[in-house]
Amino acid sequence: MPPTQLVKASIFTALAIGAGYALLLVPNVELITAIVFCAGAWLGIGWGVLVGAMAELIFSVMHPLGSGLAFPPLLLTQVIAMSLTGLVGGLLRPVLLNWKNSLSGKVALAFIGLILTFIYDSLTTLSFPVSAGFDWPQTVAIYLSGLGFTILHQVSNAIVFAVGIPHIIGTTAFKEDNKVVI
Repeated sequence: MPPTQLVKASIFTALAIGAGYALLLVPNVELITAIVFCAGAWLGIGWGVLVGAMAELIFSVMHPLGSGLAFPPLLLTQVIAMSLTGLVGGLLRPVLLNWKNSLSGKVALAFIGLILTFIYDSLTTLSFPVSAGFDWPQTVAIYLSGLGFTILHQVSNAIVFAVGIPHIIGTTAFKEDNKVVI
């Protein structure tokens, strides 16, 4: 294991956690997803998954408004969903290395951010009714009752992905750091 990759993964993890706490009181607006996606794109699939899992685990367990340890099924779905975000970033790494800063690219990134957030929101929203044994109509009702919040989260992440990520993947550092291994 190259120590430089470990250091970079640690930096991405700390950045994701710090950004999570910085926006803690802004409802459904966060930067963790975009940072974990970038970690996967920058460091590769394995490191992206690890950064996603560790960042979400630490952020949720140490959350000042309530620890994820209070409800393990929710914590598990948060970690799985954020690991998936790092995985997708890593899978898209070859595409992002050939990034052309265009409107279609920004729309694609917005769509990716929206879908990843939809998966995260769906898994975390469903973690309670499924683990508590609710029947199908009750589970659907609980899922639908939170749509306003999840839509705001998905739209805000789509904007973050479309506006923020092109700047990161367009940097010389991203291109130079990743030119050896795809």
